[in-house]
Amino acid sequence: MTQPFVRVVDLETTGSRPPGDRVVEIGWQDVILGDDGDWHVALDRRGALYVDPQKPIPAVTMAVHHIRDQDVAGAPTWEAAAAQVLREEPRPLAFAAHRASFEQRFCTPALTGGADWICTWKGALRIWPDSPSFSNQVLRYWRDPTGLDHQTGLPAHRAFPDAYVTAHHLRDMLAEVSVSTLVGWNALPGLLPRVPYGPERGRSWHELDDALLQRFVSDKDTDVRYSALEEVARRSGQPRQAAPEPQARLF
Repeated sequence: MTQPFVRVVDLETTGSRPPGDRVVEIGWQDVILGDDGDWHVALDRRGALYVDPQKPIPAVTMAVHHIRDQDVAGAPTWEAAAAQVLREEPRPLAFAAHRASFEQRFCTPALTGGADWICTWKGALRIWPDSPSFSNQVLRYWRDPTGLDHQTGLPAHRAFPDAYVTAHHLRDMLAEVSVSTLVGWNALPGLLPRVPYGPERGRSWHELDDALLQRFVSDKDTDVRYSALEEVARRSGQPRQAAPEPQARLF
């Protein structure tokens, strides 16, 4: 029987807005459920593929990931690469990414077969609210996950190293909550533990008085509005929105 697994993916692209912007690299790293009942980063189940975006890569994005037009010349198209990585059998329980909403713009349901997604950024907000920041790399150094090889996780902003780092965060999240809980959190806005900007930046929501809290309820940012409303609900004793209850510890 195939071990249940979650496939962590990371993309490097020409920009952030498909279909005008396109993928130039996909990396992946599987996290599997072992016979011991624990989740493990599977070192033999990972990889990366260059992707031909079929258009020039802008200098501003080359400056981030350092992938050049000559690097991707002759590489498979996105559709071919996606079929290899996203539709490979056996199927994962879910796909995962840090700030998964970005990957989901390119890894559409048509390419993934309608698979569920986990966002490790949203998971980190809830599981490790004391982190000084919630980027993949800050979490990497703040948490120092067991077994994470420093060099394998470099360079940052390349598809496989970033997927590898994210997989260690995911593994540790799965020691705390189920796959279905993480999937449920991905369907909700991010629950920010602190005010992210402005004069109140860095303050916990519970530190704000009622009048100040109400200002954030109509904020333009979805995550800020959601987080403020959750604090309003907590103060009023109303039920808070939560991820669906898992049917079992795994699922």
